[in-house]
Amino acid sequence: MDFNFTDDQNSLREAVARWVEKGFDFPRRHALAKAGGKTREVYNELAELGLTGLAVPETHGGMAFGATEAMVVMEELGRGLVNAPFVAAALVAPTLLSAAPAAVQAAWYPKIASAEALVVPALQERGARYQLGHVTTRATESAGHWTLSGHKTVVPAADEADAFIVVARIAGDADALSGIGLFLVEKGAVGVTATGYPTQDGGRAGELMLANASATLISAEAYTLLEKAVDVGIAATCAEGVGLMDKLLAITVDYMNTRKQFGNTLANFQALRHRIADVKMQAELGRSMSFFATLKLGDAPDQRRRAISQAKVQLGNSMRYVGQQCTQIHGGIGVTDEYISSHYFKRLTMLEMAYGDTMHHLGEVSVRMQDTAGVFA
Repeated sequence: MDFNFTDDQNSLREAVARWVEKGFDFPRRHALAKAGGKTREVYNELAELGLTGLAVPETHGGMAFGATEAMVVMEELGRGLVNAPFVAAALVAPTLLSAAPAAVQAAWYPKIASAEALVVPALQERGARYQLGHVTTRATESAGHWTLSGHKTVVPAADEADAFIVVARIAGDADALSGIGLFLVEKGAVGVTATGYPTQDGGRAGELMLANASATLISAEAYTLLEKAVDVGIAATCAEGVGLMDKLLAITVDYMNTRKQFGNTLANFQALRHRIADVKMQAELGRSMSFFATLKLGDAPDQRRRAISQAKVQLGNSMRYVGQQCTQIHGGIGVTDEYISSHYFKRLTMLEMAYGDTMHHLGEVSVRMQDTAGVFA
C-alpha cells in the first residue's frame, strides 16, 4: 500500500502550514483563548484558503476533497493549535447535510463553503454518555411543519453559529435506534436560545435550548448517517491529535536541548533520552492509527465503526502519554498558562474526550470483536 501523499495533497499541507506560521502564532491564539475562545474571524480566514468548502460538493461551490485531504489539513491545524470549530462546521456538518433534500442543500452548501454561514451539529445530550442513540429532544410535525423541543449540550461555537443540524426523536423511546431524525434549525428562529462559554482548551462551546422551534427536515431516519458523520469527526480529531503530538514533541526536544541542570542540558541525561524515545514511539503509533481510521472511512459501516474505535483507543492512549510525559519533562513551567506547551497538553486532553473517550471506544471495539481476540483480525 502506498502511503505517500500526492503533489496536490502536499501543496494543500504547505498552504495550511504557511497560514499557520504567518497568521496564527501563539500570542494570537493565547489572546483569543483569554478573550473567551470566539474564533469566527479565524474561521473566516480558513474560508479564504478554501478550507471550509473541503467536504462540500463541487456543484455547490465546494472542493469535494476526500478523507485524506481532510487528514492533511487537520494535522497542520493541530500543529498550529488552531482553535476554530473546523471539524464540526467544515467536515461533520456537510456530511450530515448530504441526506437533505436538493433545495436544502442548494440553500446551505454554498453558505458553508464560503463561511457565509457557520453551521454546526448539535448532537450531544446530558446523560447520553457518548451513545448516539440516546435522543430525548422531540420533533413534532403539524400540517407539514416541524418543530423541535429539547436541550443540546456542548455544542461547538453555539453562540457564534448561524444554524444548527439537530438530532431529534420523531418516534420511539429515548434509546431506540429507529425514529431518529435530522433537522436544520436557524439560530434566529422563534424558540431557539443559544448560550456560549469558553472551554478548557481555549475553544468555545455552548448550550442550545429549543422550545417548539421551527425546523427543516433533513432526514427522518438518520441513525446510520449520524454514525458516519461522527466517524468522520473522529478520524479528523485523530489527525489533529497527530499534529498536536508532533508539535509538542518538537517543543519538548527543543526545551531539552536548551534547559540546563547540573551544568548539562537535559538532552544529555540518558533517562530523559529514553523517556523522549518512548514519547516518539507513542506519537508514531498514533500516526499509524490515524492513517488507518482515514483509510477505513469508505468501508462498510460495521468495519468502519470498529476501525474508527480502534483508532480512537490508540490515539487516546497516545495523546494522554505524550501530553503527560512532555509536561513532566518541562517541570513547573509546563503547566503555566503563559507557556505554549501547556496549551497543547490541554487540547490533547480535550481531544481524548471528543466523540467518545478511550474507555467508551474500548467497549465499542470489544462489542465488535465477536469471536476473535485479534485487534486487526
